[in-house]
Amino acid sequence: MNETHDSLLRSWVASANEPGAEFPIQNLPFGVFSVPRGSPLPRIGVAIGSSILDLALCARRQLLEQLPDGVKEACTTRTLNRLMALGPGASSPLRRRLSQLLREGEPDYAWLRPATEACLIPMADVEMRLPAEIGDYTDFYASIHHATNLGRMFRPDNPLLPNYRYVPIGYHGRASSIVVSGAAVRRPVGQTKPEGAAAPEFVPSRRLDFELEAGFLMGPGNALGEPIPIDSAESHVFGMCLLNDWSARDIQTWEYQPLGPFLSKSFATSISPWIVTMEALAPFRAAGAARHAGEPDPLPYLASRADREAGGLDVTLEGLLATAAMRERGIPPVRLCRSSLKDLYWTISQLVAHHTSNGCNLRAGDLLATGTVSGPTQDALGSLIELTERGAHPLELPTGERRTYLEDGDEVTITAHCARNGFARIGFGTCRGIVLPARHL
Repeated sequence: MNETHDSLLRSWVASANEPGAEFPIQNLPFGVFSVPRGSPLPRIGVAIGSSILDLALCARRQLLEQLPDGVKEACTTRTLNRLMALGPGASSPLRRRLSQLLREGEPDYAWLRPATEACLIPMADVEMRLPAEIGDYTDFYASIHHATNLGRMFRPDNPLLPNYRYVPIGYHGRASSIVVSGAAVRRPVGQTKPEGAAAPEFVPSRRLDFELEAGFLMGPGNALGEPIPIDSAESHVFGMCLLNDWSARDIQTWEYQPLGPFLSKSFATSISPWIVTMEALAPFRAAGAARHAGEPDPLPYLASRADREAGGLDVTLEGLLATAAMRERGIPPVRLCRSSLKDLYWTISQLVAHHTSNGCNLRAGDLLATGTVSGPTQDALGSLIELTERGAHPLELPTGERRTYLEDGDEVTITAHCARNGFARIGFGTCRGIVLPARHL
């Protein structure tokens, strides 16, 4: 940690100091936006309160001088990929400079306030875009509670497969269908085979689900054939966003054997537009998952004392639901679940180390997701298939509506925050999507 984490820091941007502000000066997440809305020329910005600091304008006004090579130029590009590729040795000094420019009572930078203020744009005036060109996307299965819950539904006598405690399970997702928060999600059509049916049918999914997840965007990559050791894995991670890997459970049930998810997942994955850097998350570290008596220790390439002691993250995630009827009547969204990244069985460093252990090359902007983040209690289950036990116990909503899975018009919102005594609370914005009716072939 460093001076940018000081809980006493305040910004001259008044909205950043409001109680419960998601983007105080201790946060400073990065994103990509367009202004005016619909502009084909996106720009990189940093969130501060209810405003965005336009980094291209900062560079033009010579506010980003004397930073490491390539930083100023990276801030004038259309995506975060070039900045991500420079690594923490570049992004950390940039974060410090932005903190100094935005601090209240910073004597050495007070004379630059008028120029900095001219680079601020109200969030309400912009359109947020995907933060990076995401070349590859991998979704993991890092929550042992989620894996056990789903296993219990399909294999009551053997819910957790024997490899789970040894190897981080994941699959390669579809990068082309990743969308930014706010984009609508069309209900997929696919093959399903109802129980007792003699043959499958091609119909709109009847069991559309959300998944409460976190995503991590990669910074510097690794050369093909060169694994990333676990103790340096986090230096290859730029930051964290929120993620909803929408899932068609009925399509998945029919297609996943023997190779795993395919069309049941590739129709849409939503992510939040703001990337909270790993440096901003430094005050909220937690121990990695404890291995209990009888559980195997991680294999040596996944084992690290530093990761065991502080490889986890104390991030609280929440999933909210608002039906079309609720929105029409002005009824606020209901909270479906609240869980924590502290409950994950595998840390982000272990995921990166395992992903590259065979020599697979990750690249700046690649997205790694945790998989559904579920906890040990009923209110911490991060998907409807768990919350309703495969539809056996529908959820009751304030309108009298019931839900087993998502219906057309339903809006799912994922939020998250970090809070710890002695440090400023920070947030992640939202990851939101509304379900549209299927489009038949």
